Amino acid sequence: MDTASFAHSLQGWTGGGPLWVWAALSAFLIIYLIALPFGGFATYVERKLAADFQDRIGPNRVGPYGLLQFIADAVKMISKEDFIPAGADRFLYNLAPLMVVVGACAAFAVLPLSRYLMGADVNIGIFYVLSISTLVAPGILLGSWSSNNKWSLLGGLRGAAQIVSYEIPVALSILPVVMISGTLQIGSIVEQQGWAPGAENAAAYHFWNVFHNPFCFVASILLFIGGLAETNRIPFDLPEAESELVSGFNTEFSGMRFGLYALGEFAEIFVMSAMITALYLGGWHIPFLNLESLFIKLPTGLMAIIQLGMFSIKTLSLVFVVMWLRWTLPRLRVDQLMGMCWKGLVPLALVNLFGTAVWMWVFNGRSLAQLIFGVAGH
Repeated sequence: MDTASFAHSLQGWTGGGPLWVWAALSAFLIIYLIALPFGGFATYVERKLAADFQDRIGPNRVGPYGLLQFIADAVKMISKEDFIPAGADRFLYNLAPLMVVVGACAAFAVLPLSRYLMGADVNIGIFYVLSISTLVAPGILLGSWSSNNKWSLLGGLRGAAQIVSYEIPVALSILPVVMISGTLQIGSIVEQQGWAPGAENAAAYHFWNVFHNPFCFVASILLFIGGLAETNRIPFDLPEAESELVSGFNTEFSGMRFGLYALGEFAEIFVMSAMITALYLGGWHIPFLNLESLFIKLPTGLMAIIQLGMFSIKTLSLVFVVMWLRWTLPRLRVDQLMGMCWKGLVPLALVNLFGTAVWMWVFNGRSLAQLIFGVAGH
């Protein structure tokens, strides 16, 4: 579905009302029904995991097992004093956290949670995610510069250089999927990763892209590493680096502005994990099972719930790995960070791209699963 048809269907659904009103309502629902609950609960999960890794108890006071701790933290954060440093650029200081949240949360619009739960399956979905997520880098840089703090400025410069650099291996690691699928439409990419050996249209199904060929397997790992750097997570959290820069780019931010930066970070983690799930791990598809080929046709609502559950399990598993790595790996130095990008990830991503092209030419577009089951090429 392209943008025009989506807008037309949305206007039909809303009874012909102003489109911008419903777009604003959709953004409100995305932030308050998906991003905020996930960001809050993710802080609780991460604190619990950190406690387990360090042989502690973790949050256990507010609510059963401390489940409501993130709500208490949110209330406390909102009630904090609205403080702006002397000498700060007030306009940019207020704008920067919003740019980070918008850049992270706007990508939710094209995430294919299931075949029936998708905001907009636009035909340039991948390009949209890569473009809208670039708002995070100026949000970090402007926030650090406008706060009039030297530690913040150092963290912002690190963050801008890091995010801009790692966008290259991230984009190069997505291109093999585009080459295999022949589209930038994320929903179509997920559809092509179904499991249907022996079916009449089996040539359109090749199991998950991560197993399409050996180069795609390596590309998925590079995409995950690049995603860690783009989200400023350990071992790539140089923009914050509490042991060096107090708190980095958000040193002078407090209250709700600090909360917006935290929300943007967790939203980015979810988007990164969801994109890897959609592009390489089959999205909502269940391993070795095609729900459409069952003898009993399942109701649409039940199908949507099953697919949403499968997508969530894969995505949240990657989120767990991100949190796991935070309490396992040490932080890299700045020179190691940039060297890994330009001397390691970028050359490997180019090799994977070239290797995938050769594979597609030699095997006529067939995947490993299609070669094993003897499915003809495209």
